Amino acid sequence: MTSGLFALASVLVFVVRFAREPRRVGNAVWFLVALGFTGLWLLTFFRHVEWAQIAIIVMVALVGGLGALALPWALIANGVVMLRREGRRLANLLSLLAGLGLLAVFALAVSSLVFDDQPLLRVAAMAVLFVTGYLAFLFTALLLYSILYSRVTRRASAGAVVVLGSGLQGDRVPPLLASRLDRAVQVQQRSPGALLVVSGGQGADELTSEADAMARYLQAAGVPADQIVLEDRATTTSENLRFSVALLEQRGFSGPILAVTNNYHVFRTAVLARQLGLRLNVIGAKTASYFVPSAFLREFVALLLQYRKTNAAVVLFLGVGPFLLFLIS
Repeated sequence: MTSGLFALASVLVFVVRFAREPRRVGNAVWFLVALGFTGLWLLTFFRHVEWAQIAIIVMVALVGGLGALALPWALIANGVVMLRREGRRLANLLSLLAGLGLLAVFALAVSSLVFDDQPLLRVAAMAVLFVTGYLAFLFTALLLYSILYSRVTRRASAGAVVVLGSGLQGDRVPPLLASRLDRAVQVQQRSPGALLVVSGGQGADELTSEADAMARYLQAAGVPADQIVLEDRATTTSENLRFSVALLEQRGFSGPILAVTNNYHVFRTAVLARQLGLRLNVIGAKTASYFVPSAFLREFVALLLQYRKTNAAVVLFLGVGPFLLFLIS
């Protein structure tokens, strides 16, 4: 009965928050909380079936254990691929660093069990596990909610579609940016007459503005020139959104707007749009599979830093708390 009430309450809170504003980071936390309580409530239906309880416990233990053991090595392997294909930049090192970090956490936890006569080591392991658990909870919540948000918006129609730039190769559209433009064309096909706003300025190593190269790509794909709007000043995602919406307002446009980026970047872009007070939703384009883990880790870190005061307070409490309790005891 109690688990059912918690499940119902958490689901209601999530549904209300999502209906009011789906572009909030807090929704991700409530989504995972609702899933957790709902799962616990469903388990109560098997409380009188002993074999089912044992089977569920064994399955969860196996999946969790194998996942925990395999995840660090999978991240390290992805990090090596990123370095080979994308170069030695910090952003491309994230999956490798995350994998090595998880191995270090496991090593510390095992060491605290082996050297059980070292209480300070056990306290340090506990503090690290608490912080790791908090980060893992947030990462899982944001990952699952990002998938949900992308599913909800992927079939949306619009009167205008803003395509966010992502860099050129000289004056050519690279595959990452091409996937965004192809996605925008798909949206326009189900929303005939929609304007396509291509947004992006000219970088120091680019031969033309991103907007100009994107417009040429769209025209080659059969999009009429009079349905393409160029925004060629933006250098950041924030400017992409603000400048594009301003151009549409200058044209007297007041209909629904969709922004197109790559799938790993969808939710953070939606959060940014909300913070800027812009009434638009965001949809994602496909990304090469090897690129997604590192890219989503980058988005996760960016969201952590965006709410750095709250996260720093929680991490400090979880990291220092066990040491304080140890000193007091």
